Amino acid sequence: MKYDVIVVGGGHAGVEAALACARMDQKTLLISMLAENVGATSCNPAVGGLAKGHLVKELDALGGEMGLITDEAGIQFRILNAAKGPAVRGTRAQIDMDKYRVIARNLTLTTPNLALLQETVDSLILEGNSVVGVKTEFLNEFYASKVILTTGTFLQGVIHIGEMTHEAGRFGEFSAKKLGLQLRELGLDVGRLKTGTCPRVDSSSIDFSVMEKQAGDELPTPFSFRTDRESFKKEKKQLPCFITYTNETTHKIIESNFYRAPLFSGQIEGVGPRYCPSIEDKINRFRDKERHHLFIEPQTMENTECYINGMSTSLPPDVQRDMIHSVQGMENARIVRYGYAIEYDYVNPTELTHTLQTKKIRNLYLAGQINGTTGYEEAAAQGLMAGINAALANQDKEPLILRRDEAYIGVMIDDLVTKGTKEPYRMFTSRAEYRLLLREESADLRLSGYGHELGLISDEVKMAVELKKAQISLGVSYLEMRECTPSKEFLLFLSEMDEELINDKTLAINIAARKSFTLEKLLKLEPRIAEFSEYVQEQILVEAKYARYIEKQHQDIEKMKNLMHVKIPENFDFASVKGLSNEMVEKFGKFNPPTLQAASQISGVTPAAVEILQIYIKMEENKRRSQKGAFSPSTPN
Repeated sequence: MKYDVIVVGGGHAGVEAALACARMDQKTLLISMLAENVGATSCNPAVGGLAKGHLVKELDALGGEMGLITDEAGIQFRILNAAKGPAVRGTRAQIDMDKYRVIARNLTLTTPNLALLQETVDSLILEGNSVVGVKTEFLNEFYASKVILTTGTFLQGVIHIGEMTHEAGRFGEFSAKKLGLQLRELGLDVGRLKTGTCPRVDSSSIDFSVMEKQAGDELPTPFSFRTDRESFKKEKKQLPCFITYTNETTHKIIESNFYRAPLFSGQIEGVGPRYCPSIEDKINRFRDKERHHLFIEPQTMENTECYINGMSTSLPPDVQRDMIHSVQGMENARIVRYGYAIEYDYVNPTELTHTLQTKKIRNLYLAGQINGTTGYEEAAAQGLMAGINAALANQDKEPLILRRDEAYIGVMIDDLVTKGTKEPYRMFTSRAEYRLLLREESADLRLSGYGHELGLISDEVKMAVELKKAQISLGVSYLEMRECTPSKEFLLFLSEMDEELINDKTLAINIAARKSFTLEKLLKLEPRIAEFSEYVQEQILVEAKYARYIEKQHQDIEKMKNLMHVKIPENFDFASVKGLSNEMVEKFGKFNPPTLQAASQISGVTPAAVEILQIYIKMEENKRRSQKGAFSPSTPN
């Protein structure tokens, strides 16, 4: 019963952590309350979306599994924000929830170095301030050099449906009470959060004919860079989703039952997700809106049961029935599973280092909802990084800490451990200051090198990525080296493509950068690019369009790196710096950092605050030099 790594919890974070450790030659034990629920998608039947899709692509590039499982279990694929720029697009897939879970569970059962055990962990085994193992409900003791907690919503979980409450980590599964209490006793900063789920309805009782049909992309794009794109586009079968709406009747039903809503009655104390509110919260906050979208999503390829996305609720069962029956197309709908809210313990992530190891307890790592995040994707990405860093620590190697300019994963972890969170954290593209560099389609180019070094990405995949990178670079160089002159022939060429004419000599990349320039036009402008795959052609066009902005972001990154070594004068008056918030002034005054590097590492300090501080320090230095020069004695002739 001795292992290198023990992972507690078999959700998305736990699966990625366990697989990463095992594949990095660590003898790994994954302990889950129910073996059949390893990899279960507890809430919505979808993976990805805006910013969340970026996380899945990055996870895949590092050697994680979520993208591959999604491609196999997916039943609809769409690129969100397709009409907008590549930096803010996001891949989203509806999944067969049953198939996803089976694939994930079977992976844990067939991966070398990985054992799966169905038990409940009641406590950590400690020696001094270090964790050395875990004890289960059956009084079994398992020992390991590293322990990773990926407990999801199970720590002292309480489910709410109307006035009824019961202890559970997920409907039908026990709450992890003892472990939750121990974390508080160990002095960790533990709080309460709340999330919820939507009712599920028998598909045969829904009238889809009166709803808006929402199909997947005609040529679906896979999540994983390791999935064959061409065969995927040709062979992937997809199911449609449907859109319907709440109405005034729905709103009145909900409003008249506010007094029975745990969210408003004081029954729920935990803070819920700001960007995914329950239907009762939406009606309360946005009563002026005539209707709200409801997305009817199939949960499996057989489409026997649908998830009513947009109707997360903890209202009583009778109210849930009434409000669903008030919606067009669901007048006769039969509820299979009622929606509910769940409260659970989480650890404020400022308790962690960037490796996701706790500061107070050595060798203990936390990943997923226990760190205050919401969503499968955020959990999986943390699980992978916790697993990688636990394995690297066991191997006496340097940790892998992704920078904010390298990955959305780096942005998320930096946000969590430096700023903490008082509400469920969700990833957004707006959180990334270098998002032009962190586009979905560039994830493998940015991160697969790390995955290969860790042994999580094969030589074959790494070579394919290097070839793709070289082809993109070559294609861009064609455009950078070709000079276009306003000759009669070239002006006619532009006119035939309905492009604005040029008056002076310019580079082809400047023409390709135009908003109106398409892939078809690019191939006419530079025919040599046609020798590459369609995917590479698309990336060459994107690089051309963003070239100037990308260069600017690289300059900003170098500028930030250089200013990190700037010293802050002793007894510096931070309150005199215009543009700093009161919170930043208080933090700087309390810790009195000697350098900008030290200032940037203070919990809650933003890159913008560091840059403002740097500008002010430079201004003060210039002022002092100016004054010194003005009062220095004249040099005699």
